[in-house]
Amino acid sequence: MAEIKRITAPLTAEIVSKLKAGDMIEITGVIYTARDAAHKRMVQAYQEGQPLPIAIQGQIIYYVGPCPAKRGQVIGSCGPTTSFRMDAYTPTLLELGLKGMIGKGTRSQDVIECIKKNEAIYFAAIGGAGATIARSVKKAKVVAYPDLGPEAIYRLEVEGFPCIVAIDSHGDNLYQSGSERYRLN
Repeated sequence: MAEIKRITAPLTAEIVSKLKAGDMIEITGVIYTARDAAHKRMVQAYQEGQPLPIAIQGQIIYYVGPCPAKRGQVIGSCGPTTSFRMDAYTPTLLELGLKGMIGKGTRSQDVIECIKKNEAIYFAAIGGAGATIARSVKKAKVVAYPDLGPEAIYRLEVEGFPCIVAIDSHGDNLYQSGSERYRLN
């Protein structure tokens, strides 16, 4: 079994540089959630010269709209959403200092180039594992855009959040290399 690397968020350039596509990761620390509508608002705020609702430097954004918490839970099921929907907004946020993203599925070539340019990283979380992922969330609080309901921006304190490095800071892409490795001739 492969070694699990444990990292702390927010991220530093040193942490990001040591991670490689295919590494299994557990994240502890603070991460934020945001989906399409929140990304659109953040980029619009920036373009209008307004401050972002979170300090984005070094942060990780998890592409999720969590389910409501049941009694006794911190958060409901919180599985990843398709990352491609954020691709139009991601380059701007990377330029502003975002260091990590968590979602599922491939990214556009433009986003991959911006990941390399800004020495960032893209993690994949397992779709369908939202209840398991929720166990790693120790605290959850809406910090921006509450009118968006589950798509509001949440501040999550996580411990042992499971994911895999899908695209590393050099542009190595597990979605591509993994497919090539198992392609039938």
